[in-house]
Amino acid sequence: MRARITAVAAHLPDRTVSSAEVEARVAAESPGYRPHPTIVERMTGIRSRHVMREDEQASDLAVAAARRVLAERAVEPAGLDLLVFGSASQDLVEPATAHIVAAKLGATCPVFDVKNACNGFLNGLQMADALIRTGQHERVLVCTGESPSRAVRWKVRDRAQFVDAFAGYTLSDGGAAMLVEAAPDGGIFYRDFAAVSSAWRVGTLPGGGSMHPRDPEFTYFSGDGRRLKDAFLATGPEIFTAALAKTGLTWDDFAVVGVHQVTLPYLETLRAILGIPPDRLVVTLPDHGNVASASLPLQIATALAEGRCGPGDRIALIGLAGGVSLGVMFAEL
Repeated sequence: MRARITAVAAHLPDRTVSSAEVEARVAAESPGYRPHPTIVERMTGIRSRHVMREDEQASDLAVAAARRVLAERAVEPAGLDLLVFGSASQDLVEPATAHIVAAKLGATCPVFDVKNACNGFLNGLQMADALIRTGQHERVLVCTGESPSRAVRWKVRDRAQFVDAFAGYTLSDGGAAMLVEAAPDGGIFYRDFAAVSSAWRVGTLPGGGSMHPRDPEFTYFSGDGRRLKDAFLATGPEIFTAALAKTGLTWDDFAVVGVHQVTLPYLETLRAILGIPPDRLVVTLPDHGNVASASLPLQIATALAEGRCGPGDRIALIGLAGGVSLGVMFAEL
């Protein structure tokens, strides 16, 4: 059997915050520092991002998207064989957030979390694909809920700390889900993954683990955008070009090429290196920000809603977790 993506949905909180508002808040809460006006949008191409309500959790965003997916396929939560929560965010350190999602949905199937920063959702699809192809499950819900707004540093000492916290100003809250079902043909037909684990330090959210279990200072995003980009460029595009060579396809053979979107300059660099035609991209970044692991399913959900792809079309998913983790997956809808 093949693993086929049969439904896709995204959920974005109603509240949006502009890049100008981000800069104004940093200035208001940082007595010793004021960002240059328009720097966030100029550097990233992001005009606005979504922020969830104070009473919401990452699991709520995943549940909202999951309900849409189940409704589209007329599937009850009791009909799920497995639920995978693949996200950079979580409600709690323990238990797995997948349990909370399942409880809110009313699902009783086995569950687990997959955690690999912005590649978490793609790795969740990898697990669903493998478990369906080996006959262990027939209907898997892969979902994510991203809540990075809870980890943005608003009070900075100086320019150096602003630069270190800058990645947080690109991030957006959001949820997404895909239903993956056993099918005799079509579905996911290529997948490959790679890691540059020696570069793990270039982008971190250090708090909550054994290194920094309780210090509030480590509950904010810390990253070096230039080093993240350099780590990817040093790895090279081989994993993606090899995918085309091994399948005998070109980017023109795909209705949509989903690429994890961090900033518009980074997206254009990657697009140019890989030779992806601009009309194959679904650019969600300017109005929705970097929604971390929800970026790829958001792009596919957007493309489906706009009629840019549909049943029988091929899609490509290109995953990037900074320069640390890379992934590529091809599927026929």
